[in-house]
Formats: sequence, C-alpha cells, structure tokens
Amino acid sequence: MGVIGIVKGLANFAALALSNTEPALPQKRTNGASLLGTLLFPLIPFMLTNNPLPDGYPWGKLTDSGTNPYVENPHTGVTRYYDFTISRGLIAPDGYEREVLLVNGAFPGPLIEANWGDMIVVNVRNNITNPEDGTAIHWHGFLQTETPWEDGAPGISQCPIPPGTSYRYEFLASLYGSTWYHAHYSAQYAGGIVGPMVIHGPTQAKYDVDLGPILLSDWYHKEYHDIVEEMLKPNGSPRVVSDNNLINGKMNFDCSTVAPGDKTPCTNNAGISKFRFQTGKTHRLRLVNTGGDGVQRFTIDGHTFTVIAEDFTPVKPYKTNMVILGVGQRTDVLVTANVGKPDSAFWMRSNLTNCSPNRQPNAVAAVYYDKADTDKAPTSQAWNIPEDPSCTNEDLAKTEPLYPMAVPKPTYTQTMEIELFKNASDVTLWKFNGVSMRTHYNEPVLLVANEGNFTFPREWNVVNYYSNSSVRIIVRNRSAGPHPMHLHGHNPYILHEGPGDWDGTITRPSNPHRRDVHIVRGNGHLVMQFDGNPGIWSFHCHIVWHASGGFLANLVVEPKKVDWLRIPRDVERNCKAWDWWTRFNVVPQIDSGA
Repeated sequence: MGVIGIVKGLANFAALALSNTEPALPQKRTNGASLLGTLLFPLIPFMLTNNPLPDGYPWGKLTDSGTNPYVENPHTGVTRYYDFTISRGLIAPDGYEREVLLVNGAFPGPLIEANWGDMIVVNVRNNITNPEDGTAIHWHGFLQTETPWEDGAPGISQCPIPPGTSYRYEFLASLYGSTWYHAHYSAQYAGGIVGPMVIHGPTQAKYDVDLGPILLSDWYHKEYHDIVEEMLKPNGSPRVVSDNNLINGKMNFDCSTVAPGDKTPCTNNAGISKFRFQTGKTHRLRLVNTGGDGVQRFTIDGHTFTVIAEDFTPVKPYKTNMVILGVGQRTDVLVTANVGKPDSAFWMRSNLTNCSPNRQPNAVAAVYYDKADTDKAPTSQAWNIPEDPSCTNEDLAKTEPLYPMAVPKPTYTQTMEIELFKNASDVTLWKFNGVSMRTHYNEPVLLVANEGNFTFPREWNVVNYYSNSSVRIIVRNRSAGPHPMHLHGHNPYILHEGPGDWDGTITRPSNPHRRDVHIVRGNGHLVMQFDGNPGIWSFHCHIVWHASGGFLANLVVEPKKVDWLRIPRDVERNCKAWDWWTRFNVVPQIDSGA
C-alpha cells in the first residue's frame, strides 16, 4: 500500500469524514462478528451479579480507597470461562480490504468481563493458516502472582501455541479496572489480535451509565510480518508509518490516496463508530490505546472529563478536556451529557501526535444524545488544545492514587539505557540495558530458570535481581522519540519523569503514581520502582515495532522462589507440541520474537 499527495489526501479526508456517518459497508464487512463501535453494543453493568454478593458486592466490604489490592483481594470462588479461536479473515476496518487476524471472527476481539477476585479461564485455539503461525496471548496489566507461566510472553513465560492446537490460560483477576488482551508473538497484535477486558471492582465514582471500552488504535494496511521484514532489512528504517487511526476498530479512509497500481478493494465512507449519551446522565468511558505505535490525544467536543482511574489504579478525580494515552495505557473517565439539547450530536476525536509516524492521524466517532438523528453527522467544533511536542503523559503531580502507598527504600537501583544502533549487517535495532534482545521460542526463560539454571545467553537480555525485594530502575532514553514503557507482572511506582538525567527528585514520595505503562520522553528519563513478585517478567517498550527490534529485557525477580514454582503440566505439553511442530516447519523469526 502506498500513498500519494498526502496533504491533498488529508484535506479530502477531512471533508469525507465530517460529512457522512451512514456506513457504506455493513458491520460484518468492516469488523466481522464484532459489535464494538455500533449502537448495538450492550452497556456494561456495574458488576456481574450471577454470583454471591456478600454485603451487596462480589468483593464484599473491600473499597478502592481503603484496601491495598496487592496484599488483599477477594477470592469469589467464581470462574469465568471463555473460548477463543484465532484465525485469518478478510475485512476492511477503514474500507481498505486486507487479511486481519481475528478472535472468534471479530476485530476487535470479544470482551472479557469478570469481577475482582474471579478466576478467568480462556481456552485459546490457534487456527491461523495460509500461512500458519504461532501465537500467544498476553493479559495486559495482570499481576499473575503465583502464575507467571500464564503471562503469555512466548520464549519468556511459555512456548508459542502451535497451529492446530489449543492452550488454556487460567489466572486470577487480582486487580480491577479497564485493560485489554493482545498477541505477544512478534508484532502480531498489530495484525488484529486485540480485545477489551473489564474487571469490575469497588469505586467511589458516581455515574449512571457504563458505555464500556473505547479502543484507540493506529492501523496498518500491510501485514505485520511484511512490515517487520521491511523494517529489519539492511538500511531499513525503524520509523514505521501507520495508514489510519481507528476508534473501536472503525474509521473512514480516503481511497483516492491509494497508490496507483494497488488493486486492493477500497471503499470510501466504510463507517465510523457511534455512541449514545443519555441526556443529563454521567457516563463512564474506558479508554484503551491498543495501537502499534501512536500516542493518542482523546477528546469529545465541548465536554470535560473527570479522570477516575489510570491503568489498574483508581486515582483522586481530576478534570481535563483531553486524555493522552501511549500504547498499552488505559484511562477511565466520567463525562456528563449536559452540554447540548436531547437532539444534540458531538464529535469524539482521537488524534495521533506528531511523535507518531502516520499518514492519516485523525480518528472520529459520533456521539449522539437520546433524540439525535444517528444518520446525521455532528457539526461540533474541536477543542483548541496545543500539542505538547514531548508527547508525555499528564503531570505526575496531578495523578495521585486513591489508596496511598509510600515508596519504600529500594534494595537495589539500576540505570537502563535506551539506544538505537546499526548492527554489522546494517540493520537498525534497539538496545535496552546494552543488549538487543532475541528470544528462543523453544526454551522459555521461566522454564529454564525453574529447572535451577540461571545462566542465560546474552541475547536473551536477562537481568537477575536475586533476593532484592524493592528494585528502582532509572530508564535513560538516548533516542529522540518517546517510548511507552511496560512492566509485566507489576503495577510499579512511577517516581519521576522528565528531560535529561534524573536529579533525584521523587514526585510525591508519600504516594507516587502507580501504573504498568508510562511514557519516557525523547532524550529524557523515567524512574520507576517495583516490589517483588516472583517470576520472569518482560520490561519493554510497548511500541510493537521497537519490541520487534530488540527493545525488551527479562527481569528475574526472587529467583529462589522461581526455582520452587510448580508449573502445570499443560505448559510442558504445549512446549512439546511446539517442539514437534518446529521439527517440520521453519519458524520465520526475523525479529526479537517478543
């Protein structure tokens, strides 16, 4: 897919997107079996009630401001079961038709819903064909305490799931809020394997309607493997340019910008997402950046947000007109439908920042009040909010967790640097902590360590913290662009972020922010700290192309306890199935694999 006349194309696109909300394609053609982004998608309940309700709630008397979720969480005795089948399908999320990796025939994939303290069981069937491919699913933000083998990172916590087989994930919903699942096999999730998760839990926030997940995602018209191959060829560019930007998997695309010679079917006005507000009511929106690269700026014309949670952390409410989300980040906001009349309509917007390489950065969806005509386009005007060129998150001074936790004195402090370099083959890669990581799918680090072997090849980029109970990491970014840094298995303290080197300052040491993804700005620093959770945990940039280029480290936390873990036989059986499949099939691992 190529693009000509970008400036002209964007001008045409703006007129196209803002003049018509009647879709030219049916939902099945754009998103398969998914109802996300349509007015048929059901509202989210305040909690699931087909289970015991001690003191009126599944979590009993536990609260968001008075309970430490890392040491005390409910065990409801309830298990939520899901069956996923991963396969390829031909759809056109923005009108440009391409093969997309689907979950149960849907893009985005089905919603997983549970209460805090439930067990979640997902049976994942790999039906990827033409060509066949391995896969693994990461359940983003879950601590996986005592179940690190369920983290879904191939070559790290498990072997990939081979084609034609299934693997059963089973883990506790130990935190609550909004999150997502995604493939963690090469850059595969950029090809479509993503979906929302809602874990109901206690909240002080007062609202009337839960509209549910709003997934924000840059979008690529090429297959993920082709993009990685182009990026990692000699003298290839690490800048991967997205073709569009989606809200809940939908957006229009200006087909006149398709390059001459590209015969791919393309339909203008394919269809945008639509939402309904109830006049005078307060709505909860669960924002998730599920993209491959882009930092998103989310707004609704004329409406102000009250932020109530970031990632899996309830925060003291604060007001804003715009939410910034790096890849993997989530923000829950409240918004009241009191700006217009019952027949009003407004544009929802999510724009990629200038830090994100893109051909078309502007996504829109339509928000309709009760009596509005849902076939008419809104005429509202966008907020005038200048873009911060650093593309960073909200000031840490504004984002304070509801449940206070002072940062402990670290038992170990380490600086990890981010570097871009060319190897001997003129391939541009990333180094993190001095190493460009490459995983070995057939020998997951966790399984090797569980056998008592803590000597690893350098290219696995394993960092052993031994018996240290509280580790502080200073991330120093030597590159020009921002990186959303994600730590698996933890919800770390975010102590400081800013330009240049860290001066030792901690933002609110009595109660620093906690979240599992935070952006480090270009040529800047990010200081985070985590308390021990035994396991092997990936720490990486969540820009999928950077992780493919080696930007990932594997942290060994409390190795003695890792050695004692009783890993289920299913993990071993899956590895044996993968070993057998790879005897007869070449795995085209041209990147880090993670």
